[in-house]
Amino acid sequence: MVKVIDSHYLAITAIVTVGYQFIFFVITALFKFDQVTDFAGSTNFVILAVLTLLLKGTWHYRQIVLTVLVVVWGLRLGLFLLMRILQWGEDRRFDDMRENIGKLVVFWIFQAVWVWTVSLPVTFVNASNGGRLFQPADVIGWTMWVAGFLIEATADQQKLSFKKCPENKGKWCDVGVWKYSRHPNYFGEMLLWWGLYVASLPVLKGLEYLVIIGPVFLTLLLLFVSGIPLLEESADKKYGNLGAYRHYKKTTSPLILLPRGVYGYLPIWCKSVFLFEFPLYSRNLPQETTA
Repeated sequence: MVKVIDSHYLAITAIVTVGYQFIFFVITALFKFDQVTDFAGSTNFVILAVLTLLLKGTWHYRQIVLTVLVVVWGLRLGLFLLMRILQWGEDRRFDDMRENIGKLVVFWIFQAVWVWTVSLPVTFVNASNGGRLFQPADVIGWTMWVAGFLIEATADQQKLSFKKCPENKGKWCDVGVWKYSRHPNYFGEMLLWWGLYVASLPVLKGLEYLVIIGPVFLTLLLLFVSGIPLLEESADKKYGNLGAYRHYKKTTSPLILLPRGVYGYLPIWCKSVFLFEFPLYSRNLPQETTA
């Protein structure tokens, strides 16, 4: 069974998350100021990690390390997204929500669920006594986090620099790590959160292993809901009639970083089964016309 103290921590983190997201929902609804959306989500992770660490007060090395990793990730991503949206102006995701309070409510509820669920592995670690002494899972998890963090941060910066260059206006980003993946930032984010789950394993017992729902939820969200599908649809509508873009999409992995010379020659079934090249990513791609 889940320990009683863990249940208390689950309730506390849920209440804090709902309250924090509600504040930003009110700001968005009243002032039509949606630039704070991503900042609210990223910093909420930081608040939950630090709060649970302080409340427990065990200060086990495993708790401190995982909390620091979440703080570094959350502040880096939150500030990056905030600065980016302040430069770009309005968030286009909210174009059909600003005057529709119902859709806005659903969005913020979903964001609260996302934060609370994905934070579960770290919440359980911080609510425990720290678990066993140093384990291989610690090194593996931390290594996965470092790799994912570097990939995500690098991808974000490279795309931002690409978009800032006037010569690249109207082009899709295919420089740096974007040569090897159409969505390297999402790959990095998935990898680092799976790393945090792996690093939490020495603490978990019995039903507590179900906190795997955190990284699973994040993965499914990015693969099938608000991540890759939306960006693929937007890019296909914008560039789908261009031969160079179709070649880029055919030879570039949707998620996992792979050389184009490798990915481009793999059979379709292999791409679909092992590399996440799902048919829904091309449902908006215009059909090729034959002369």
